[in-house]
Amino acid sequence: MTVIAPLKLHADLDLRACVDAFALPWTPSPAAGVERRLIERDGAEAARATSLVRYAPDSRFPSHTHPRGEEILVLEGTFGDEFGDYPPGTYLRNPPGSSHAPRTDEGCTIFVKLRHMHPLESERVVVDTAERPWCASAVRGLEIMPLGGFRGERAALVRLASGTRVPLRRHAGGCELLVLGGALRDDDGTYPAGTWLRLPRGSRQSVSSDKGCTVFVKAGHLR
Repeated sequence: MTVIAPLKLHADLDLRACVDAFALPWTPSPAAGVERRLIERDGAEAARATSLVRYAPDSRFPSHTHPRGEEILVLEGTFGDEFGDYPPGTYLRNPPGSSHAPRTDEGCTIFVKLRHMHPLESERVVVDTAERPWCASAVRGLEIMPLGGFRGERAALVRLASGTRVPLRRHAGGCELLVLGGALRDDDGTYPAGTWLRLPRGSRQSVSSDKGCTVFVKAGHLR
């Protein structure tokens, strides 16, 4: 069994971080057939963490509890647990204190965040983003799909049409982005699919996309 030793990886939430998550090496987890790309981590096996997790076909992870919650976005394949099966695009919020036994039959890849939720959050959320409609915003070419949130923290999918420019805004509680498709751009660079970007509290950012992009956004959780 492989267990991660205490690790600090992009652990300072007051610092900007940018990672090409799709280029990271896969590392073994404690469960056979389950591998991880470690994006952000502060701790050992029980850690505040952001990762890509890949399950081989017919693999399982033992039942476990999430003391500070867990968020999942299914990127490929079908993820499952004792509560159901979740196709690509499914977003899950498992609140603090919840437990489950992850599994997959066909194999899957998921984006996972651990221990980033408010300790008083109690509602489990499951969103099939393939079925939920997009909402227009005040910015032409920018659409938003709210996914969940609690006490100022919120998660959403954001879609920019080709040529869209979003004016400068301040992220009072910090912001985190995972580019899912296309490419996003700001004053500091261009971020293709697979880029994970963290902007600390008080950051200011104006974004655009020449050819369009879809981004997972989590904001307000770095207070």
